[in-house]
Amino acid sequence: MIEPTTPKPWQRLNPRLLLWRLGWDRVARHGIAFGGISIILAIVLIFFYLAYVVAPLFKPARTEAVATYVLPQHAEARSVFLAMEEQDEIGLRVSSDGLLLFFKLADGSVVKQSQLHIPHGTSITAFNSGEPAHGLMVFGLSNGNALVVRHHYDVSYPDNKRLISPEVDYPLGEKPVRVDDKHKPLHQVAVQENGDALVLAASTDDHRLLLVSFEKQTSFLSEEVTFARQATSLEHPVGNINQLLLDKDVRELYTVNEGGELSYFDVSDRSNPVLVQHIEVAKGRNITAARFLAGGISLLLATERGRIMQWFPVRDESGKERLTFIREFEPHRSAITQLAPEYNRKGFLAVDADGQLGIYHSTAHVTVLKKRITDKAIDQLAISPRANALLAEDASGRMFFWRIENEHPEVSWSSLWGKVWYESYQQPEYLWQSSSASNDFEPKFSLTPISFGTLKAAFYAMLLAVPLSIMGAMFTAQFMAPRMRRVVKPSIEIMEALPTVILGFLAGLWLAPFVETNLLGIFSLLLIIPPAVILAAYAWQRAPANIRHSVPDGWEAALLIPVVILASVVALELSPWLEVQFFGGSLRTWLSQNLGVDYDQRNALVVGIAMGFAVIPTIFSIAEDALFAVPKHLVQGSLALGATPWQTLVRVVILTASPGIFSAVMIGLGRAVGETMIVLMATGNTPVMDFSIFQGMRTLSANVAVEMPESELGSTHYRVLFLAALVLFVFTFVFNTVAEIVRQRLRRKYSSL
Repeated sequence: MIEPTTPKPWQRLNPRLLLWRLGWDRVARHGIAFGGISIILAIVLIFFYLAYVVAPLFKPARTEAVATYVLPQHAEARSVFLAMEEQDEIGLRVSSDGLLLFFKLADGSVVKQSQLHIPHGTSITAFNSGEPAHGLMVFGLSNGNALVVRHHYDVSYPDNKRLISPEVDYPLGEKPVRVDDKHKPLHQVAVQENGDALVLAASTDDHRLLLVSFEKQTSFLSEEVTFARQATSLEHPVGNINQLLLDKDVRELYTVNEGGELSYFDVSDRSNPVLVQHIEVAKGRNITAARFLAGGISLLLATERGRIMQWFPVRDESGKERLTFIREFEPHRSAITQLAPEYNRKGFLAVDADGQLGIYHSTAHVTVLKKRITDKAIDQLAISPRANALLAEDASGRMFFWRIENEHPEVSWSSLWGKVWYESYQQPEYLWQSSSASNDFEPKFSLTPISFGTLKAAFYAMLLAVPLSIMGAMFTAQFMAPRMRRVVKPSIEIMEALPTVILGFLAGLWLAPFVETNLLGIFSLLLIIPPAVILAAYAWQRAPANIRHSVPDGWEAALLIPVVILASVVALELSPWLEVQFFGGSLRTWLSQNLGVDYDQRNALVVGIAMGFAVIPTIFSIAEDALFAVPKHLVQGSLALGATPWQTLVRVVILTASPGIFSAVMIGLGRAVGETMIVLMATGNTPVMDFSIFQGMRTLSANVAVEMPESELGSTHYRVLFLAALVLFVFTFVFNTVAEIVRQRLRRKYSSL
């Protein structure tokens, strides 16, 4: 006889209810899968969007020929200068006979021409141009005089169509001005305008060097404009001068001499110029081209062997400025004939005797592009004010008008991650400084200091958060009374909901001044609280049994609260006395004078405390769950075999929960790395490379938050900020991936316990 079997619980369910539950299980399963896939897809989309914005930074430069032609007047006299206006519509050719020819860049048709009025019996013996943005030109004459000319362009819109009208004026009058009192022919000339003064430098055929300034003076009665002339003769150490260069602020004068020698004069006091330095810069090779980079600080020198060098003044240990070799660029195979610096960036063009064009950027120290324009030597070269076009003339008189696409030459591996020797700095450094009040500013886009700041902030935060949160999780999960745990764990977890902007606000306005005032007291806490806790525990163990048994098991931690508070008060109250006894009354002053350690009020110590406070709930909650989830039979079996609770914790519980503990630490690290508001408000937000706990920092996330609203859409600055965000994204992705790999290995290793 077969006995009836007892039906299983699921067999007693109503079939309709069973189908309903199975249906919801299927919906939940698909919903969870959809959510997981959506998260992965969102992360991938974020990555590709960041990469899409960053990609143009690494797009190679391109050039395109637009037009080639010969100007009608090319055979009458050789060209001495070429220029272009901002819209790349009108070009200027200046010839050696004083003819200024304005023409359309698209086809070479003449728009306007102006012949300079050179006095009868004199000829043009020298020419040079000033700051490109000012449009100044100077013609040196055979009678020791000079004629200063300015070209500019008026823009109007008749019938809603843009009309560009080239104009020529004479800042010192249409008649040449006297430069050399001895009326010797001028061999080389230079001109610059500085405020109301126009300054000329000239060398004569008899090897004299002159500096002449014309200061504008206006009569209050007749409003007549006159110029006060001041002339000074400079002692020059060599004979022949091949080129003169005046910086745009008229503080420095350089003479390029035969044999690759250079003389550097300080002419800030025009009545008493001083020779600062005379050096050999090209090792006996003639310098074939010399120009200032944008800003007038760096000097570009090119030689007959195709070398291109950058020099600028650097202060030595005595405080004197010395012209210093900075870097050299990829050489050409033949002599460099012309250099054309960009107007507003630290890039430049170079052409050689073989018709080869090179596009370079000094800060990034890269050769952006090399391309042959013609098979003949290029005699003249000009770049447009927006650096998006060039105009060149070869030895046969052909004009070449080309477009240039070179949006982000400032970016290279060395400029982003390496040390760069920036203008006016004494040595190569890692720097982030994206803007300045000066138009001649050299952008500094090194990601190294802000990446370093990210790691520094995370390190000090984790240094505080990991020990406290992990040890707190151990005690809460294994030793604390259940009733007390039900109060403590939610209380700590709810701290995670506190907005970080509030923590940053408190850290910046309250904690930073408090730490500065009680610096020694903060460090005294580390020395006083641990011994106080140990002594309290020892005293508790020695207390009478009836007192110890009056406190239920797992509630002993509550007795440490007044001990910690009392020890903290003692540490803070003793700190002024300790400072007077051991540190001369001020720990900050003692650190500065004896150890050379500077103290910033908003520093890594403040960030470590504030960010550690924000990270503790995350690490504590995950680690405590992992420790509490260790199967009870493992704990009870260990205790039954004679292990103490501490041995059980160390050898069984921690090992079993190690994957969860490791995950908690890595998630906390990810939170610290990506934190923005606390770092932004609790540090000086300065991108410095200093691991000192008393110095501030700037992190990748804070940098993006601060500068993104001010960056120009599509600019190099804008895209580099997105690159910083991409670096942070990759940084956290790599950390989390490594953490997951380690966690899985720990899980496989200890899952058999």
